[in-house]
Amino acid sequence: MDKLTNYFKLLSDETRLRIMVLLFHNELCVCQITGITGISQPNISKHLARLRDMGFVKDERKEQYTFYSLKMEDKLFEDILEKIVANIEDYPTLRLDIEKSRAAAKYIELTSMNK
Repeated sequence: MDKLTNYFKLLSDETRLRIMVLLFHNELCVCQITGITGISQPNISKHLARLRDMGFVKDERKEQYTFYSLKMEDKLFEDILEKIVANIEDYPTLRLDIEKSRAAAKYIELTSMNK
């Protein structure tokens, strides 16, 4: 029962929910999440640390950045996020975050192709 309660505690916070939906789509670093959401770096880092400590997010160091991704080891957790993402049109803030992340991904692809 504690595990289920923890899911809903995590999802009840708007910032954590936004982070989890973004990470459902892509691996991101703190600076990317900050740019997409407009939330301060310390706030994003605090929420990522909590998500990591609870086992929902993993991190990987790549050069000078640490990238975060979801740990999809629990079917219920995955199902809940899939349902939210499948109905993203009902959640304007989440939809806008995803649109911004796609635009950022295109920019990163274009700049890396020009090098």
